[in-house]
This record gives sequence, structure tokens and C-alpha cells, in this order.
Amino acid sequence: MRILKVLAVALCLTVAIPVSFAQKGSKKAKNTKSAKATTGDVAAGKDLFEAKCSVCHNADSTEKKIGPGLKGVKDGKLPSGKPATHDVIMDVLNTGGGAMPPYKDMLTNEEKENVIAYVMTL
Repeated sequence: MRILKVLAVALCLTVAIPVSFAQKGSKKAKNTKSAKATTGDVAAGKDLFEAKCSVCHNADSTEKKIGPGLKGVKDGKLPSGKPATHDVIMDVLNTGGGAMPPYKDMLTNEEKENVIAYVMTL
């Protein structure tokens, strides 16, 4: 009788542990998909980038001007090493950093969305 109890417990643990780990993995995957997709116009973003951003940033190179070159952003990382997501780029636009001024009040939300859409293609 005792052997049956031990086998029953072992069987329950054998099933419960992998199910528990599988559920944790699926929650993590859901959280990474929650990043906001960009809704901007790439062509309008390119025009704005060329007018306002290209003075300090290269779009077709990783070489630094005043700020870092942005080529390769589409591969998932900003030159700072931060993830190249909509929200991270929006934060950089709004708050600036280093020599970059904050553009929170200098660009409309639509203009920021357009720039983000373009930068994420570089």
C-alpha cells in the first residue's frame, strides 16, 4: 500500500512539474508581445528625420556624427544597447539624452510616430 502512495505521488510530480514550467514560459512570451506596434508613416518619418535628425544622426551608417549612427536599428538594438522598441524610441525622443534635446514638445505625437516608423526600418 505504501508503494502505491509513493508511485502516485511520483506520477503526480512527473506531470505537474513540466506543466508548471510550460505555463511560466507562455506567460513570458505573452509579455514580450505586448510592446506597442508603431503606427506611423515611414515616408513622412524619413522626410522628418532628414529635416530634423540627420544633422546629428546617420541613417545609413553606424558612424557617429554628433549622435550615434542608427543603421541596424531594425535588427532590434539601439546604439545604446537598449532594445529598439516603439516605447524605448518614444522615450528617447521625449526625454533626449547626452547632447540630444528632448523633443516632447517640439514634435507632435503624429510626427514622433512617423519618425519611429522610419527609424525602425534602418
